[in-house]
Amino acid sequence: MLKLALFFLIVSLVAGVFGFSGISAVSAGMAKILFFIAIICFVVVVLLVLFSANTLFR
Repeated sequence: MLKLALFFLIVSLVAGVFGFSGISAVSAGMAKILFFIAIICFVVVVLLVLFSANTLFR
């Protein structure tokens, strides 16, 4: 997911350099959305691991 966000960020930067502002804005928005989804998934996985480790080693 982070690779896809990085891809959209690079596409946005390249499109911005060449003057395609519409494509640049859409790509930057997609990169931002994918980045926040990846952060949320990471936090959920960390919490699940912490709670499961707590119940396993009790």
